[in-house]
Amino acid sequence: MTTTTAGGGKPNLAVVGATGAVGGVMLSLLSARQDVWGEVRLIASPRSAGRTLTVRGRETTVVALDEEAFEGIDIAMFDVPDEVSAQWAPIAAAKGAIVIDNSGAFRMDDDVPLVVPEVNAAAARLRPRGIIANPNCTTLSMIVAIGALHSEFGLRELVVASYQAASGAGQAGIDALREQTARVAGTAVGEQAGDLRRVIGDTGPFPAPLALNAVPWAGSLKADGWSSEELKVRDESRKILGLPNLRVSATCVRIPVVTTHSLAVHAVFEREVSRQRAQEILAQAPGVVLYDDPEKGEFPTPNDVVGTDPTWVGRIRHSLDDPNALDLFLCGDNLRKGAALNTAQIAELVAAELTG
Repeated sequence: MTTTTAGGGKPNLAVVGATGAVGGVMLSLLSARQDVWGEVRLIASPRSAGRTLTVRGRETTVVALDEEAFEGIDIAMFDVPDEVSAQWAPIAAAKGAIVIDNSGAFRMDDDVPLVVPEVNAAAARLRPRGIIANPNCTTLSMIVAIGALHSEFGLRELVVASYQAASGAGQAGIDALREQTARVAGTAVGEQAGDLRRVIGDTGPFPAPLALNAVPWAGSLKADGWSSEELKVRDESRKILGLPNLRVSATCVRIPVVTTHSLAVHAVFEREVSRQRAQEILAQAPGVVLYDDPEKGEFPTPNDVVGTDPTWVGRIRHSLDDPNALDLFLCGDNLRKGAALNTAQIAELVAAELTG
């Protein structure tokens, strides 16, 4: 059972999946952010147990994922595959931990809140299963900015094209992009043009070569030709914003960038909008950086944004055809706000609740 009671001691935290790519980012965030934790316990698969990692300046030994690993834990942050979360998050919750899960296992469960602290922080308190879900990294790369605009203008429709980094496919995606880039480096232009499959060979987790290319596919195949990533953008945006009938159309594309997702968004609102007012709102919005001066060549790119926490927004344009619509371009580091940071922010909300 949990050991922390309201009014005092720091809650104990477990990081499940501590040795993964997002887990590594999580540990660096825990060291950099305000220390609100008692014990920080690192949990991973049995093959990773016994490894030593540094967290908050202390060497900490990784323990194996089992029921005993959650004894005395108040909050558990999960960054593991869907099937592992589906099995172990309810076990951790039954042991008394509040689970914040970064997988897709519980996002659309009616009894599990889907939380972005800048948008719907209050939802984190309503968790009948003891589990809080973290949205998909693509949704997270845009929803803080879109949520701020929705609060002012009332969102009605989104048309989204995402340009997603290789790291969205995990370490295998990063490794594949690096290997492919090395293979095409130094090849003749004629070999690159139209013959990438022969030069690259194995495309790894991608259905086509990613180096020197754009691949209009991310996720798994769903009905009517949609991909799972595209449906996540629709379904998660609706749930986070509390707009079950929001019209959303998304096309997800992989591009040869290691980290940071980008999105081109056409947003239609209930009320008339202006570029100037949208810029004012986004300049003041928590978790957003406005970088929008095309006359000076200032607009966000993945290279600008990687390693930073906020969503960066630029290329804001008032629609030429609809007074209620805006077009804009956003970038967000998919391993930080898109995964580890949002999870950490939710955990801090719950920690404040437990100790308040």
